[in-house]
Amino acid sequence: MNKVINYYNSFDEWGRLDREPIEFIVNLHHILNTLSGKGHILDNGAGPGKYSMELAKQGYEVTLTDLTPRLVEIGAAKAKELKLDGQFQGFHCADATDLSIFHEEQFDSAMMMGPLYHLQSEQDRSMAVKELFRVTQSGGYVFVAFMTRIRHLMTSLLFPEHWKPNNTISSIKEFVSSGIFNHSDEGRFTGAYYYNLEDIRPFMESHGFETIKLIGSSSIAGSFKAEQFDYWRSQGEEEFQEVMNLIYEEAENPSILGVSSHLLYIGRKR
Repeated sequence: MNKVINYYNSFDEWGRLDREPIEFIVNLHHILNTLSGKGHILDNGAGPGKYSMELAKQGYEVTLTDLTPRLVEIGAAKAKELKLDGQFQGFHCADATDLSIFHEEQFDSAMMMGPLYHLQSEQDRSMAVKELFRVTQSGGYVFVAFMTRIRHLMTSLLFPEHWKPNNTISSIKEFVSSGIFNHSDEGRFTGAYYYNLEDIRPFMESHGFETIKLIGSSSIAGSFKAEQFDYWRSQGEEEFQEVMNLIYEEAENPSILGVSSHLLYIGRKR
């Protein structure tokens, strides 16, 4: 896990969600529309806490965890800066595969928006989901992020020199078979695991969750740049909101799931 910590010690994850806002906006819309409006939420593997802050603004109690101490410190500082610290029950450095600092069914709902694609062994991924199940109350919602194998295959073929060792067909075929990717260039994206789309629901359901829906986080606006958003905003607020509503709705369209850079799994603990 040292490589993950080292990567996020220098990477601006808060800024990434600002630079690529559609993922965050779509996910947050579906998260807020699913939740009841009250309760204590675990943001597990929260990074600097961008989702946590929005949930706190909505009046939720939030507990933030992340593997990287620097990101936990940023999250605590952001909460204080935004005068939201009163909504937080704690900021903890914790591994998603071991949440023993929390007791069973401590949280009304829980999020895990990053850890799964940093865990390359099946045992670790399974342990992380088991821990999420353990600390979530019965009937509570969970929100879990995945990255898909087919999307990274497409990205590798488009930009092979940017995603070494997937700059050779033999490496690409090996990746398609295993889902495991380790960047050859030092300091680039951490080792990752990419799911086959058809494996996500069975994986979560085998660990005790009922599937509610699967969301393509970038929806139909994954290729939008500032000029597209500026155009629709220029048409007036009502028109722009209709466009956003369409984006939110189409995020559930199964035809776009495989090519979305991130997926949001929404489930409920049985």
